Amino acid sequence: MLHSASYPLVSIITVNFNQTNVTRQFLASLKSITYPAFEVIVVDNGSKDSSIADLQIEFPLINLMFTHQNLGFAGGNNVAIRAAKGDYILLINNDTEVTPGFLEPLVRTFQQKPDAGLVSPKIIYFNRDERIQYVGSVRAHPVLGRGKRIGYLEIDKGQYDEVRETDYGHGACLMASRAVIDAIGGLPEIYFLYYEEHDWTVQAKTAGFKVYFVGTSKIYHKESISVGNNSPLKTYYHSRNRILYMRRNAKGRSFVLALLFFIFLATPKKLGTYILKRDYQNLSAHVKGILWNIRN
Repeated sequence: MLHSASYPLVSIITVNFNQTNVTRQFLASLKSITYPAFEVIVVDNGSKDSSIADLQIEFPLINLMFTHQNLGFAGGNNVAIRAAKGDYILLINNDTEVTPGFLEPLVRTFQQKPDAGLVSPKIIYFNRDERIQYVGSVRAHPVLGRGKRIGYLEIDKGQYDEVRETDYGHGACLMASRAVIDAIGGLPEIYFLYYEEHDWTVQAKTAGFKVYFVGTSKIYHKESISVGNNSPLKTYYHSRNRILYMRRNAKGRSFVLALLFFIFLATPKKLGTYILKRDYQNLSAHVKGILWNIRN
């Protein structure tokens, strides 16, 4: 679509992995958006489901790319980032549905705040009575390794319809300026799944950019369709990448304290919970996540 100084081109990127119908619903929601200058790139991340090719027929304006292997969330997005033509790059999960005017406030934030590097909209759980998933967050504690979610599970009544600086954007919908990508590159692929957007945020802030929550933009998220809410895959990468994030971003005394907390408090508690529930699959996944960090 045509773009101008008033409407810079936005590259909308989403990654598909064996979820053609979910991606179809996302693309259908894009048909209603009011922003006039965008391209859509769908990256198929090595799906076994060949029906993804049908989307090119149903949505002829999309750029459908194939990795032919599962490169993870970061790797799949980075393939599209390298091909994107936009002034702004929007990374958005395929298990979301957007509202018609969600893009304008995101772009406007970049235009009005020259220090912006990353921005995220208000994210509401899909079909859950307007329950809030994300309206900004507080950075992970350097020792505990966990952040705080503002307004989590509150009913959205417009109480967060504001634009403000925040510590983290949200990986389900995160817009980056071309300037920040030129400065720090794409998502860190070492994570494969989970925590990569937190690390990316830290890199962006270290490079002098700020992160903003844009409450005047809203999308809906069907969270955890791809891996499930109680999935050993999710457990493995959460365990593995929580430690990895601390290794990459906690320094000196903070790192030592974080490691001690994880080993002697967080891990025994988590393992005890799995044992009591006789959930041996998630128990094994958690241990494997820890062992990955010892071996690497």
